[in-house]
Amino acid sequence: MLVMAQMRRNTKIIMIATALAFAALMLFEWGMDASGQSGASGGEVGKVNGTSVPANQYNLAYQNLYQQAQQQNGDIPLTSLQIKQLEDQAFNELVTQILIEQELDRRGIRVTDQEVRQAAQFSPPPQFMGEPALMTDGQFDLQKYQQFLAAQPEAFLLQLEAYYRDVIPRSKLLRQVSAGVYVTDQELWRRWQDQQETVQVRYIPLDPESRIPDEEIPVTDAEIREYWEQNQAEFEQAARARVLATVLDKTPTPADTAAQYQFAVDILESIRAGDETFEEAAESESTDEVSAAQGGSLGTFRPGTMVAPFDSAVFAGPVGEPFGPVITQFGNHLIEVTERFGQDSASARHILIPHARTDDSELRLLTMADSLEELGETLPLTEAAAQLGLATTELDVTLELAVLSGAGDVSEGADWALEEAEVGDVSPVFETGTAFYAVELVRTTPAGVMPLEIARVSIENELRFAKKQARAEEEGRAIVERIRGGEPLPNVADELGYDVRTAGPFSRVDFAAGLGRQNAAIGAAFGIEPGEITDVVSIANNSFIIEVLARTPADSTAWEAQKLFQREQLTRSLGQDRLNAWIEGLRERADIEDLRAALEDLQENMPEPGYGSMGSGGGFGF
Repeated sequence: MLVMAQMRRNTKIIMIATALAFAALMLFEWGMDASGQSGASGGEVGKVNGTSVPANQYNLAYQNLYQQAQQQNGDIPLTSLQIKQLEDQAFNELVTQILIEQELDRRGIRVTDQEVRQAAQFSPPPQFMGEPALMTDGQFDLQKYQQFLAAQPEAFLLQLEAYYRDVIPRSKLLRQVSAGVYVTDQELWRRWQDQQETVQVRYIPLDPESRIPDEEIPVTDAEIREYWEQNQAEFEQAARARVLATVLDKTPTPADTAAQYQFAVDILESIRAGDETFEEAAESESTDEVSAAQGGSLGTFRPGTMVAPFDSAVFAGPVGEPFGPVITQFGNHLIEVTERFGQDSASARHILIPHARTDDSELRLLTMADSLEELGETLPLTEAAAQLGLATTELDVTLELAVLSGAGDVSEGADWALEEAEVGDVSPVFETGTAFYAVELVRTTPAGVMPLEIARVSIENELRFAKKQARAEEEGRAIVERIRGGEPLPNVADELGYDVRTAGPFSRVDFAAGLGRQNAAIGAAFGIEPGEITDVVSIANNSFIIEVLARTPADSTAWEAQKLFQREQLTRSLGQDRLNAWIEGLRERADIEDLRAALEDLQENMPEPGYGSMGSGGGFGF
């Protein structure tokens, strides 16, 4: 059969995608490590109610998360802060997995062979539901899926069985934990109304900030002080550091970009001259590691799957002849279209030469970073930076907020300044995804309440606006009275010099132009009938008078037609919320020991390198 032939061609791709999806499911939703097992040897990084958290599973979970994060970052390396977050995430996921396994054992939840067979035949994993080769007329075809299963080797079926033996018990647990979750028709109808009922309005924005001059609204020192004294919590500040900073930009220079483009051209010429094959060049030069391992192959894909310049080139370029470079945000692509099926799909391979610094440029940058660090050991940062032709800037940082122009998140520098440094110290050189940077501590300010003199301006502005809004509301009430007395809203607004604006149709959950979203103004618009006007309605930054022009009620017939689906979706969502809360409860009651720090100390003190490194990243390489 044609379909089965196509599926056999795609089997490798589907299996890879399935394996990745299984890993993502286990890691994200259930905290499973990449092996899907719960016992291992080789050391432990913690304990959960006495059960070991194996170090090798921690490594596997961490590596999986690290690879996902690195793929999302592209060529930008992960910072040490991001790596620490991934390490914590990997540990927490394993803790959750163990807690769930313990609960499954406590409740005696198991899965039978019959349940596995039934699920495999009639409940495909979600990632299969969108596979084009398993669809008929745009809908998932269960018969095609069953035919596909019948043609798979034993290894694939064993993988599928392992998936169901993990998922089915957890599904049973979810049903037990979320038992009793039920959504009434009244609640379903209310939610349907919120989404489907609409109004169209016209309104007068009273605009107190712009319409009332500041000089007409005095704010006294006594009022400012009273507000500050009565609202101290608003002015609490975290500890912060004033630092001097300098940045070494890692962005490729124009010369780097030109050199990498020429490098791609040279590779193409080498392939065309027969000095190497496309596959050999891809394996040795392409920075797309996944496709490089397959000789550059990207498989078969439809139009619109790839980024626009690459996509256009594949579906317009020659077949069987390498060409390029084609430039995208990822770099310079050399492309060979191996097969094209009209404009429906194509098979292609590529070699990616990224937008990156050349080796010589990278070496100069690293040498400069080393020089900055060496100079900073003996000189103030201003002098050290000046010797290298770098500028300096001052900024305030906290442990919660540390952003430096040109470098981005500089949390490492903030940690150093607030927790390690003395005034006048110059830091080591830190690295972010876009830059190297160093800081010098100028001063620190301990946590506390913002002094009145610093808070004065913001307090004065807030009090003045509150007074302006009160006056606008008073004037607005007079306008409402005139309109309700029979004068048309546009006439009154025109006479008094106010704008009249329109908005809608919008629902209770939509954003309404000029009015905002899910606030008092939106609620007031749904509280009156067409032809009526609201009282003056105030929100945080404005006040309004609103007239409803038209109202479209929610369609009860349409609601009835989809009610079962709506209930299923909402029940599933509420069940997941309950599950999350239940898992959090398990964690709070559990005896959890995190032994990672002790293990790191052990590694540092080992006389011989008995523990391997994770390479780029953290973790423990038992």
